[in-house]
Amino acid sequence: MSRIARLTAELRFPDPEDAHPSGVLAVGGDLRPERLLLAYRQGIFPWPAEGYPLMWHAPPERCVLAPGLLRVNRTLHKVLKRHPFSITLDTSFAEVMKACALAYRPDQDGTWITPEMLAAYTDLHRRGYAHSVEAWREGQLVGGLYGISLGKAFFGESMFAVADDASKVAFVTLVRQLQAWAFTLVDAQVETPLLAGFGATLVPRRVFGQLLAHAVAAPDRRGPWQLDEGLRAGADK
Repeated sequence: MSRIARLTAELRFPDPEDAHPSGVLAVGGDLRPERLLLAYRQGIFPWPAEGYPLMWHAPPERCVLAPGLLRVNRTLHKVLKRHPFSITLDTSFAEVMKACALAYRPDQDGTWITPEMLAAYTDLHRRGYAHSVEAWREGQLVGGLYGISLGKAFFGESMFAVADDASKVAFVTLVRQLQAWAFTLVDAQVETPLLAGFGATLVPRRVFGQLLAHAVAAPDRRGPWQLDEGLRAGADK
């Protein structure tokens, strides 16, 4: 029977296949960069919950997208044609994270983006592993997302929008850039109707581990990142 492990100061995680059926693999530990990067390379991510020790997850199924299989529906295609936003990478990482923490999510009570998470991921951003995508309109940040990059894998963490379609345009632009850079895997963690509409699918944890091992074997593309010229306005193809 699976059992939730308690982490020590040692930089080590249990086998993700030993996770509890809920997806919780371990509790405790810390958010130092070495532990975070080790976790992501093994398909594990932190998901804090108020009142509980720090929890590390390896869900039995993972929502993933191959960049080359991105789908854009007709409505969003028309939005992209209008170029409503200017899209940038890695210009306002902390601001994007803070906005994601404040975003209303009807299926969640509060946010997992604690001050400790903000500090840890901002540190990873400074080290070139964490990246943000920003959508701007008239000089105002109106949408975006952030995540971690290792090898040819991008691990999406959260997104926000205060203008219609801003996060969607940011996501499409990012995925197209990742495809241009020959990335093979976008990890969206948990399935949502939005991600399914973009072509993301659920795969078993073991299959995800195989896809991930191949992706992270490639050299890391550390930041700061910049979009290719043709993608900066959220241009459609």
